[in-house]
Amino acid sequence: MRTIQRTILVTLLLLVTLLPAAAQQSAQQTREDFLAMGLPFYDGNAVTVLPTGIGKYESLFADIERARRFVHLDYFKFQNDSICHALFDLLARKAAQGVEVRVIFDSFGNSHSDLPLPKSYIEELRSKGIQIYPFSRVRFPWVSQLLHRNHHKIALIDGEMVYTGGMNVADYYLHGKPKVGEWRDMHMKVVGPVVDGYEYIFEMMWYDVSGEILETEHYRSTVQLENGAELVLVNRVPLENPQVMRDAYAVAIDNANHIIQIVNPYATLVGTVSKALKRALKRGVRLQIMVSTNCDVSVTPGVIALEMHKLMKRGAEVYYFNGGFHHSKYMTVDGEFCTIGTANLDGRSLCCDYEVNSFIFDPVVTHELEEIFRRDREERCELLTPQLWKEKFSLRTKLSGRFFRLIKNAL
Repeated sequence: MRTIQRTILVTLLLLVTLLPAAAQQSAQQTREDFLAMGLPFYDGNAVTVLPTGIGKYESLFADIERARRFVHLDYFKFQNDSICHALFDLLARKAAQGVEVRVIFDSFGNSHSDLPLPKSYIEELRSKGIQIYPFSRVRFPWVSQLLHRNHHKIALIDGEMVYTGGMNVADYYLHGKPKVGEWRDMHMKVVGPVVDGYEYIFEMMWYDVSGEILETEHYRSTVQLENGAELVLVNRVPLENPQVMRDAYAVAIDNANHIIQIVNPYATLVGTVSKALKRALKRGVRLQIMVSTNCDVSVTPGVIALEMHKLMKRGAEVYYFNGGFHHSKYMTVDGEFCTIGTANLDGRSLCCDYEVNSFIFDPVVTHELEEIFRRDREERCELLTPQLWKEKFSLRTKLSGRFFRLIKNAL
């Protein structure tokens, strides 16, 4: 009996010793693979996770208020509502103080908004010193808008900080929507050298919309922190590196040794990512995915349900979030590194749109995301089981999912 107990104790001690080493190994291998992909690395960054709309806007407004040189905003959508007007009123005051203010919005995103910015309001903003341009104007035959949309959410201030993540500018990040309830999302503020990478992205988009070449040195970051986080920037430009975002996700998933946690609102998946997740499950990696019961796109839940059901049957833990609509886009791997950004795990984000994510090699930030995941899982989610699959999804939803999944796979 003592021999058995001793064997069990030794085994447990070995597991405790090996798990951290395996996690660190997954992070190091991912770094090496990202380097081989030619992705840019930025060391010495401070990352602040902003898991609520209130937190994001309070912090963003305060930093814009302190801006001395410039504010650059690149967003998919500015909804014509109270938070948007408050932001532009603040930007107009800063422009009057001599701060350079440049704003980009996606033309398709604006025209398909519940409350689009009218031309008269845009002209009024220009008269107040705000340089504002649409990306890819919506015009016949609308091909560019169908294919490549600017899905960025980037705010840069004085070359010192960047705000980015899943949030556009709209009141529903504060108050929710009647159709889906509370609108949950994830953003982050980063101070450090990675700001240069985001500024470069903005300058490329700015040249596209305005024809103006910005003097990069004037907007360069001078901030680098000791013992800061290492970030790897993944910038998807449709006609230059169309596979980079899905390849980055696949690399991170393929290197996981212990656990993967994913929160994503439109996890209809693409082949590259789906296959990587299945390989992880086959290796014995614990896969936890959180998707929403409610969704703002009517055809999406059925496709998501089919993909989640397939993963559940292979051993994944699928959690349905019932506390509104979870629009966050983040992933953690082995407690060592994570990603926060604009990309959804669907064909549009991974195969069509302009997207940008940071992969963050920092256990502290990763643990913070894991804690948010744990709280949501325990307080606001239900685990997908074979019984719940039968009860939760109607035959109509399943058939709709199969139909639109066939269309998705054909694209």
